Amino acid sequence: MKKISLIALALVMPCVAFADSTGEELYLNIRRIGLDLSKTTVRHSDEYADSPVQAFTADDQEFIKGVFDTALEYDLGRLNWDNSLFMEYGRTTLKPHDAPKSVNENADKILLTSDLSYAVWDYDSFKIGPMVRAAYETEFAANDGAPRQNIFRTNAGLALFDHAIIKSLYLSGVYEYDFTYGHHQVSKLAAELGWRVEYEVRDGVKLGTNGYYREYLDYSEYVPTDLKRDFSGVVRMDTNLWGDFTMGPYAQYRRALARGADHYASNFIIGISFNYITKFGLITLPEPTEK
Repeated sequence: MKKISLIALALVMPCVAFADSTGEELYLNIRRIGLDLSKTTVRHSDEYADSPVQAFTADDQEFIKGVFDTALEYDLGRLNWDNSLFMEYGRTTLKPHDAPKSVNENADKILLTSDLSYAVWDYDSFKIGPMVRAAYETEFAANDGAPRQNIFRTNAGLALFDHAIIKSLYLSGVYEYDFTYGHHQVSKLAAELGWRVEYEVRDGVKLGTNGYYREYLDYSEYVPTDLKRDFSGVVRMDTNLWGDFTMGPYAQYRRALARGADHYASNFIIGISFNYITKFGLITLPEPTEK
């Protein structure tokens, strides 16, 4: 997989050097800063009690989750370079009158990502070409009985991107270095399909979905909590309330199978989302004119 990453990088970097000078844009895309009022349903959490993935150890309950999703996006003709930060956290504290206080984290994720894509083919606003990605995934707090998740991940593959509706659709190989467990530093190979789609139903109403499916193919050693396959998807509808503030229903589903488990774990969340969504243009240079 390291070879795949190097090959894709070799394909993209010459493209960077000879990128079309067809206008330059740099903008801060606040995809979503908001609060989610949610209800979660978790299945087979008993088999995943030692898993570092918080979503599979939570209890069925109602909770409030905070989400921060932004990206610094740079477009230069056929070249796109996006650097994004996604954070979410949901926590419920229960204080029964006849039992000790208990704390349950329903969501806990920090994901820092850098994407580089180059459009080798550009057909009627459909940009298709190689992509490479580097990402670091961790958490705010460790799950009881498990260490804090720490994963470095690189992707290399083919992507369709920067369309009015299909913001990103890619198929890639993955190299993952998992140092969650200090004494078990595991290298993994996987294949991944991912997407981000946005559709304007009508003025002021937008339907969006994003997610991924990851199939693990090889590991450097055996850790029972490592995942064999992992699916995560979100569907959300945003309706403008006032200015850049929106409200709407959403559903989130994650399903995965660990190497040491007999059943799939799943986490299904439905709720109402209140968000601030906008985009700030930082640099906009027009297309050069011929002399």
